[in-house]
Amino acid sequence: MLRQSLRNLLLPAALAAVCAPALADPGAAGAALFNHELRRLHSDEVVKLGERFGGQPVLVVNTASHCGFTDQFRELEAVHRKYKDRGLKVAGFPSDDFRQEANDEAKTAAVCFENFGVTFDMFAPIAVTGERAHPLFREIARQSSAPRWNFHKYVIDRSGRVVAAFPSRVKPDAPEVLKAIEQVL
Repeated sequence: MLRQSLRNLLLPAALAAVCAPALADPGAAGAALFNHELRRLHSDEVVKLGERFGGQPVLVVNTASHCGFTDQFRELEAVHRKYKDRGLKVAGFPSDDFRQEANDEAKTAAVCFENFGVTFDMFAPIAVTGERAHPLFREIARQSSAPRWNFHKYVIDRSGRVVAAFPSRVKPDAPEVLKAIEQVL
């Protein structure tokens, strides 16, 4: 009986002590999301995502070079230019999960940088769905949902929380996307 009473008193206190720092730290979600290093597209440069995106609002998009939605690079670039001075970061993550990415990073880079004039951050191809998904996209899926196709868009607040997700058919400059972006700026 005494043991049970002590357990009833100590267990909640122990749980509160363990959980409180994570709940009190709004950056904990951001740390889980951006605590990774990734190589830039068609480059040797490795980026610490936490340094690049931590504490910033971010529009994350999984991309593909040979998709019916590839022309959304134009709108992504326009959104990047419109909001970059207000702190928004746009980050593209090519993936062949849906079998529409070039087999050669040079070709992927040409589509992004030459064909569409992309100036926002683009990273080397990664898996974005399933068990092979990069930890960044596993955390996005945990907070929201995994991408169902290329050009799924996620608006992430300054604390690293996914606050809105938009499927491929919703363009990056659609009113609902811009509203979500405005709310995290």
